Amino acid sequence: MADAQKPAKTGIKVIVVGTGFAGLTAAIECQRKGHEVLVLEKFPELKLLGDIISFGPNSSRLFCRWPGVAEQLEPRSMRADAITMKSWKGETLFTQQWEGEQESFGIRFDGHRGEFHEIVYNHAKEIGVEIRLGARVEDYFEDDEKAGVVLASGERITADVVVAAEGVRSKGRKIVLGFEDAPKPSGYAVYRSWFSADEIAKDPDTKFFTEGGDKHVVWLGPEVHFIAACMKKGQDFSWVCTHKDDADIEESWQLEAPLEDARKVLDGWDPIVQKILDKTPSPLIDWKLVYRDPLPTWISKGRRIALIGDSAHPFLPTSIQGASQAMEDGVTIAVCLREAGGPDKVQEAVAAFEAIRYERVKSAQKTGEQTRDIWHKADFDAVKKNPESMRLRREAWLLGFDAEKYAEEQYARTVEVLRRTGLEDLTEARKLHVPEGEHGYLEFSGDKAPAKDLSAKAHAVTGTVIS
Repeated sequence: MADAQKPAKTGIKVIVVGTGFAGLTAAIECQRKGHEVLVLEKFPELKLLGDIISFGPNSSRLFCRWPGVAEQLEPRSMRADAITMKSWKGETLFTQQWEGEQESFGIRFDGHRGEFHEIVYNHAKEIGVEIRLGARVEDYFEDDEKAGVVLASGERITADVVVAAEGVRSKGRKIVLGFEDAPKPSGYAVYRSWFSADEIAKDPDTKFFTEGGDKHVVWLGPEVHFIAACMKKGQDFSWVCTHKDDADIEESWQLEAPLEDARKVLDGWDPIVQKILDKTPSPLIDWKLVYRDPLPTWISKGRRIALIGDSAHPFLPTSIQGASQAMEDGVTIAVCLREAGGPDKVQEAVAAFEAIRYERVKSAQKTGEQTRDIWHKADFDAVKKNPESMRLRREAWLLGFDAEKYAEEQYARTVEVLRRTGLEDLTEARKLHVPEGEHGYLEFSGDKAPAKDLSAKAHAVTGTVIS
């Protein structure tokens, strides 16, 4: 947890590869917990790239523990009081209010990825994290005493632990899996755009986005959804469109696409959607959703290299949890290393990290699959009879979670099992951390029980917000 005093040095040296939110969280938390940390980033400079990104209460509580960070994020965050769901023709299906969620789970931050990233990156630098830009990692290695990386320059850098956080194409996956693997097309892609809301505000049919606070609206159609949001008190506008796409992603998964491509996908949709497209600058970002077969493990055989974030477990955007789970990974491995007590126990700490995280992440991933299927396969006649069926599931096991506190409380119990079973087989240790509350799985199980069939008692058990 947050400490007012400077932490005691643990003597543990950590290399973090990548400066995304997973890598920066791991680095910041390693610094806060007394480890010696070095961050390596392949890009020579960082730019304000991207569009909207969401951090649930489960990860936003970390921002609140980093002095000054939440205060900088707040004026840049979307503060819509609800999300409205419409059919592709423009019929309003359901409006889900967020009233009471902050009191139940805590604050959340949604905003521009580049702006948020700059704040977190600068915080890491301010607290003393060493970051080397232009340092491209080409390989990983380990032995019984240390782990390390080889840079494109040929330089070898060693540490006690290496955290691979450079995304879906992480070179660290090879040493963990024992072979080269390639990402696969998921069958979906996302057109993305972020621009000034000035023109949106001028049009009588779209100006509602910029009036009376931030707005968030999603249109749903067969195998397509379109989400639009206005934020910063009518200043900025963002939209994303998830659609079927079978393009090969062998070389790149983020491309540019002409606006006309999105028009084809959204042809015949609500006139409001067409007006939004009319005001959108071209080109768009064309982001291919990458699929990875679930990994049997995220850690190397020598237990000194760990994959975190997208390097280990890419999320569908409909989970609204990819960035949050990446941050949970980062803080968890930092806690485990501190609880280990010193360099001689880091292999045990790395094993404990995976055991604590694996089942929770797997359950969180299922939420994205279910939301995508509900949205893309909606029977609108049935939805009109039961609008509540479109409600986004907001559950306590996911959003009310404190990864830092949990790792602190569960480390000793996890290590006790690992010392009995050995560090090679984590099966029993993982079972300690299956999210609690069987009722919470009704909405994500093969039974596909709709929300309306959940009893009030089940909602009370899981903490689902239904008011």
